[in-house]
Amino acid sequence: MEAETKKVFKRKNLSEVNPTIGKKRQWKSLKQILTHEKTLQWKATDIAYSSVNAPPSLKPAKKYSDISGLVAPYTDPHSKLRFHNAEEYQTIRTFPMDLTAGYLALRGATSIV
Repeated sequence: MEAETKKVFKRKNLSEVNPTIGKKRQWKSLKQILTHEKTLQWKATDIAYSSVNAPPSLKPAKKYSDISGLVAPYTDPHSKLRFHNAEEYQTIRTFPMDLTAGYLALRGATSIV
């Protein structure tokens, strides 16, 4: 196969060097961009990256097991702890009330026990 008939998938004329200035392009991290935005003088009507608020999600929040951290499709009706499988349920049933209250406090749930 000849070199002229080979297809070239990369353009050789692309480079990181700006042809007008002759300097390499400096990439900025998100932290650098946000810091730079805060130092600029903005009008109250201008929109910055950090001022855009996303609407609330339409998907329900995922619930995770209080024991293993896996997705928890089940909740113990007695202790209100979430669990992933039958083995975790058996473990939850053996917990004393103070340990159950501690797990609920870690999750930020109100202790109903």
